[in-house]
Amino acid sequence: MIRYRLAITISALLLGVALVACGSPGGEGESKAPERRFLSLGTAPPGGAFFPVGGALSDVLNQFGAEYGWQVTAEATKGTQENIRRLSAGDLDFALANAAITYFAVRGEEGWEKPHDMRAVMTLAPNVALFITPADSGVAAMRDLVGKRVVIGPAGAGFHFFVRPILEAHGVAWDAIDVLYDTQAGAVGLLSDRSAAAAFLGGAVPTASITQATASDDIHFVPFEPSAVDELVAGYPFFDRYTIEAGKYRGQDEPFAGMNVGSMHLIAAAGADEELVYRATRAIYENRAAVVEKHPAGRAIQPQVVVRDTGIEFHPGAVRYYREIGIWPDAE
Repeated sequence: MIRYRLAITISALLLGVALVACGSPGGEGESKAPERRFLSLGTAPPGGAFFPVGGALSDVLNQFGAEYGWQVTAEATKGTQENIRRLSAGDLDFALANAAITYFAVRGEEGWEKPHDMRAVMTLAPNVALFITPADSGVAAMRDLVGKRVVIGPAGAGFHFFVRPILEAHGVAWDAIDVLYDTQAGAVGLLSDRSAAAAFLGGAVPTASITQATASDDIHFVPFEPSAVDELVAGYPFFDRYTIEAGKYRGQDEPFAGMNVGSMHLIAAAGADEELVYRATRAIYENRAAVVEKHPAGRAIQPQVVVRDTGIEFHPGAVRYYREIGIWPDAE
């Protein structure tokens, strides 16, 4: 009997220690340590904007989200297409993507084998891109690209998702040009030695590759036709007008009527946990100044930008936060 009572006493003591260590559920004044969770944020290969911006977002989430118990890692990937597929498979929690590519992915169009159920978390910096050409190439207008060797981006990057509609709006078929694939830096080299007649380059303004091209050569910016821009903006929500101010590049003495061909945006799978997305949205938005300190693209994290509709439904967790702070379009 004594041994039996002793065993009960020891068991009770051990149970009490366990309850104190874990925190009794609902106990007033007691707090439970957050569960540690490892999260991955897909970016792109080093060299473009996605990689450093993804690193900046991850750093801010880790710095200001400690209370949530997560540890976020920015993961280098091949870019938007891989990010979308890996989000669908559950291999990533968040990812950066080009809004034009995501637009077609969620619809299962333009070569996507099936619809991929993605949701926007926040719209970020615009991707301002255009065709540039050496002044002596003979390419003055978009239709002059027919039969020419044109660099449209790295192989597998998915640039055709927005380049094809641009060409077609100008009456130029995709197979009417001799498509070359290369990085933006590689494209500048191809223009310099005249191995290519034109290249489609862009990103944030000023774009490093365009700055490099104009610094060493006389470069012509191929103008978009106003009627074609009207058609593109009316037909696709990810296209938007964007004027490049005069003087952004050497030799650019006048404003150039360019286009945002698909903003960078942060996305998650439709089935991502609502509370997780809410907390991540809040942590990034409320600490956007810290993002700017790490990368200038953080300046786009502003009320009029983050909720911009690019044709992809927003995640309920993000919408809940935007409604709380009064910036969601239907919020009072």
